[in-house]
Amino acid sequence: MSGCVFCGIVAGTVPAFRVTDEADGVAFLDTRPVFRGHVLVAPRAHLVTLADLPAESIAGYFGLVRRLAVAVEAGLGADGTFVAMNNRVSQSVPHLHTHVVPRTKGDGLRGFFWPRTRYTDDAEAQSYADRVAAALSSGPGRV
Repeated sequence: MSGCVFCGIVAGTVPAFRVTDEADGVAFLDTRPVFRGHVLVAPRAHLVTLADLPAESIAGYFGLVRRLAVAVEAGLGADGTFVAMNNRVSQSVPHLHTHVVPRTKGDGLRGFFWPRTRYTDDAEAQSYADRVAAALSSGPGRV
């Protein structure tokens, strides 16, 4: 869809720190992460909400999300992940996407009012994307 930043990332016309680019979706770092290594997973097609995801795409898309959750933990040494999706409300980009946020015990995340941070520079962001991508391609969550 014209003007959709996530469609631009999928198409390769908008730069992003990609973690993976597959038939079922594209995963890339959130530019305003809750914690460093916060990944967004978006389907290749322009869909706005979960209800728009075709039934035949559910297994592939959520299989990718599941693999990313495992990879974020393994690649970043996280204790776990927070996986979430907004539908319209609080959806800053109107393109279906799932957040995979690394979590550690005592990280301070409480409720739904989360501080955002930034990467120090592009090299730091790329290192997080590379670590998750490496874990994704070799990790136990591979489907």
